[in-house]
Amino acid sequence: MPVGKILRFDDSRGYGFIAPAAGGEDVFVHANDFGEQRHLVHQGMRVEYEVEEGERGLKVSSVRLLDSPPARRDVFLSPGRSGGAQVRAAGPGGEDDGLCDVLSERDFAIEVTEALLQHVPSLTGSQLVQIRQRLGDLARLHGWLET
Repeated sequence: MPVGKILRFDDSRGYGFIAPAAGGEDVFVHANDFGEQRHLVHQGMRVEYEVEEGERGLKVSSVRLLDSPPARRDVFLSPGRSGGAQVRAAGPGGEDDGLCDVLSERDFAIEVTEALLQHVPSLTGSQLVQIRQRLGDLARLHGWLET
């Protein structure tokens, strides 16, 4: 079976692409091909797969994750140049792998609320709810929340 890496994957849109380790054309993969593991799939994960010719090119007929899901990373807020905050995510060893965690809506709301209260304690409850709602909408749009 060929091996490759997830080039990009959007669970909310329901598809992604695998870059074959041996090179060649990227392979289309549907989110349903991962079954119950679809929420674990992240860019850069290694997979083993079988390919078939589809109507629009190569597509996966079966796929199996070879890597474990990434460990939870710590998020650091530091002052930005314009006085705002820059966000940097780091893995267990402190390295930045460029990936982001997919959170449940509840966990996301808690994280956002805690960050806002810590860094802008003067926000009113109403302001906090409005900001959290807008950030939640944005996170859902980008597939950063579990569905």
